[in-house]
Order: sequence, then structure tokens, then C-alpha cells
Amino acid sequence: MAPTKVLTGARVVLPTGTVDGGSVTVEGTRIAGPAPATTAGAVETVDLRGHWLVPGFVDLHNHGGGGMSFAGGTAEDVLEGVRTHLRHGTTTVVASAVTGDLDFLARHAGMLAELAQQGDIAGIHFEGPFISPCRKGAHDETLLRDPDPAEVRKLIDAAHGHARMMTLATELPGGLDSVRLLVEHGVIAAVGHTDATYEQAVAAVDAGATVATHLFNAMPPFGHRAPGPITALLEDERVTVELINDGTHLHPAALQFAFHHAGRDRVAFITDAMDAAGFGDGRYMLGTLEVEVADGVARLVEGNSIAGSTLTLDRAFKRAVTVDGLPVEDVVAAISATPARLLGLDDRIGSLEPGKDADLVVLDDAFELVAVMRKGEWAVAPQLV
Repeated sequence: MAPTKVLTGARVVLPTGTVDGGSVTVEGTRIAGPAPATTAGAVETVDLRGHWLVPGFVDLHNHGGGGMSFAGGTAEDVLEGVRTHLRHGTTTVVASAVTGDLDFLARHAGMLAELAQQGDIAGIHFEGPFISPCRKGAHDETLLRDPDPAEVRKLIDAAHGHARMMTLATELPGGLDSVRLLVEHGVIAAVGHTDATYEQAVAAVDAGATVATHLFNAMPPFGHRAPGPITALLEDERVTVELINDGTHLHPAALQFAFHHAGRDRVAFITDAMDAAGFGDGRYMLGTLEVEVADGVARLVEGNSIAGSTLTLDRAFKRAVTVDGLPVEDVVAAISATPARLLGLDDRIGSLEPGKDADLVVLDDAFELVAVMRKGEWAVAPQLV
């Protein structure tokens, strides 16, 4: 049996607040509490004085990493991408597809469903093809289509119970009926890549939509006479808003604005990462479209639209604290607890509480990643002096 691990002396961020000089005990794959439940067997003590101990990160929206694609790669490609993000603190990841031929998306969903069944990913997010050509971003316009509930159902069925979320332009024909269908099947309906008016976004939420896909991006900007979907999604307590905190997708003031209006319990940090995350600059494919990554920013070769990100959640965490000035507890909520709750997995992940999976991240006092544990095993072992 693996030794009981006692992590001591850290600033431990719990749902009730931060405990200085706190400790967490890991027995097997789970958190046991502040002290070993038994003195029998070996005990491994790790002194984390001067460090932060936070829950493992949960990414709702991620297209790949490590040079590999979740949206079109093989099973081994997906696993390599998962490992890449794990080394950056993401212990739970939803694999996001991009717009493609419907039959291809269904086949690919079947493969991703097998990985979800094995516990390698937390499910599938379909971003496209049911989105607006007016706000297509890095999606192939020739493959876009209106959200026909029958086609939505085809993708749900192809995921074999592992469809977690689908992004829709709900103002398109069939949009509201598709939202209702998703809700009936336990799939999160997300409003995104949308040209909706304020009133149309309100109707989508009333129909059951509960997520704003990368708020501010790929949707009409706020206007004082046409407040648009941003206002509707921020003001409704039923909606969780995704934010890409990489310094490219959002101005810090926009992030602060979202936190002020939604509050930490309705914000989920995501990466929207593509293959280059954790890998480097160069040419990549995102679905059917070619992407150039330069200085860590991904843009379409044709049209120059931002094409996802190269973000990892450890960088999003550090930026949120050191640049945006958010309290650490708020960042932990947005990067762990809130997305876990949205996925319906908060009984197992998202916080450092006894009985939950031993998924955790160690950060130094500059908020640089030091170690990562997933289900009681070190993915990145601490190298402490």
C-alpha cells in the first residue's frame, strides 16, 4: 500500500477560508483529514511551509495541449494533452470539440466517450457546429448549421452519456428547442459564438441555458441602448460565466467587471486551450483551420481571428492574483469549486475536504506551480529545499 501522505505547514485554502500552517492528509486516492486516521503503516510527511495548498484545477473548456488535439486527435493524442495540462495543475478536464462535419463529430465523440468512461477526461463539450456565422471566431463557416434538435440529439447519443456541455447560438432557428433538449438529457446548454440580442439571451436562459461560453468573446459588445447578451448573462444568477484570463482575450477591467457583477461563485476560469498550450509557437490545425501561434498568441492564418489560447490554468491562477488583484480564495472558487459544481462533480472534486479525491496543487509564495497530485499520486512531485 502507498504510504499515508501528510502535507503540513502550508497555507491551505478550504471552502471556509485559508488556514495558515494547515495540513492535509491523503490516504490512498482520497483526502482523509488534517491527521492520519490510523498510525499503522508508513507515513510520508511533506513540509510545505511557505507554500499554498489548493484544490486541483478543473477546466470546463479545453481543445488540447502538448502539441496534441482533443478536437481531432487519436486517443493517445488526447491522453498526451491531458498529461500536459495535468503538469500545469489541471486534474480534471473536459475535452472540447470544434465545428466539424456532423458524422465526424459523432465518431470522435464515441472515442472521447471511451476515455471519459475510463476516467481520463470528465466528459465532452461540443463547441459548434450550431453557432452563428456572424460570431464564428476560429470555426469553419462552411460547416456551421442551425441547431436542429435532431442533430443535437445525434451528438448527445454519440457521447454515450458523457456529453457535458454544448455551446449554441440560441437565437438561430431551433436554438431554444435545442436548449430544452439538452437540459432534458442532463447536458449543460451554453450560450456562445452568438449574435443574440439582450432579449434573445434572456429567452435562452429562461429555456434552461446556464453557461456563457467565454464571456465577452464571440458575442456582441455591450451597448447602452443594446445591452446584448453580455448584460443578460451577467445579471442572471442562474448563469455561470467562463473567462479566459490570459491577458489577450480580456482586459483586466473586463475581468474585474465580470467578477463584480457575477461574483466568484458564478465565474469559471477556462483555458480554451488549443494544441500549442504547453508546447510552443508554430503552425497548428484547429479543426479544419490553420493557426499561427506567435509569442504565445494563437490566430487564424486566414483572417487573423484569435484561435483559442495557449493558456494553462496555473498561469491563469497566477495572473488572477498578481495582475488582477483577486483574493486567492476567489481564484480557487473560479478555478476549482465553481466548475466542479457546474459539472455535478463537487461531491468528489473542487475542494480540499475529507472524502474527496486527493487532487491538489502546491504553489510557492510567488504563485508558481511547485507540485501536482491527482488521486493521491504525484503527477509533479515537490522538489523542496
